[in-house]
Amino acid sequence: MRLRKKKNRDARFERCIDLALESTAELKENFYDIFDKDKELRIEIGSGKGGFITESAFQNPKIQFISVERVKDCILMGMEKADNRALSNLRFICCDAEDLKEGLPEKCADIIYINFCDPWPKVSHAKRRLTHRRMLFHYLRFLKDSGKIYFKTDNADLFEFSVEEFTELGFLLENVTRDLHSTDTPNIMTEYEKRFSEMGVPIKRFEATPTQKTYEMINKV
Repeated sequence: MRLRKKKNRDARFERCIDLALESTAELKENFYDIFDKDKELRIEIGSGKGGFITESAFQNPKIQFISVERVKDCILMGMEKADNRALSNLRFICCDAEDLKEGLPEKCADIIYINFCDPWPKVSHAKRRLTHRRMLFHYLRFLKDSGKIYFKTDNADLFEFSVEEFTELGFLLENVTRDLHSTDTPNIMTEYEKRFSEMGVPIKRFEATPTQKTYEMINKV
């Protein structure tokens, strides 16, 4: 479903402009003037309306967060949530995930979240999935060697595809569940997650850590 353009979007975006960053060479050069290199940094890829990332930042004020979302109307909603809560530990980048290479330094992120991304169900569209190996190799450029990728989805086919992709690339998978809400795993829900849960759809989740095999494979790419 296409999101309607927000009324007065550009003016509203400008009011929150201090929370926005552009993924450019200038950001990469000045990254640690904005973020504390000694503090934990977490990035959400495809933040949607920002419910998850803003609540995460609110609950963890000592951790730094970056929200990445390519749809300006969506990221505006997240920025306004953050602005209303006066969150100083969260910044926003409006761009495609692949464009992050322009602005993020290598090995900067402790955790990457991928929550309820587009499943792109057609086989011919598999490379567009945010959990396709093409994208995973991309994320590894800015994930710390000890970092983790957290993945959540309602889509069973996407989940099984993602488990296979991560496993074949040598990632260690932990806390794998096909019914997250039946476990005692700490969890902050996204807007989509709340909707699907109310419909009775089980939520799938895992945590992935790259291994030596993963880095051996990425070095061959």
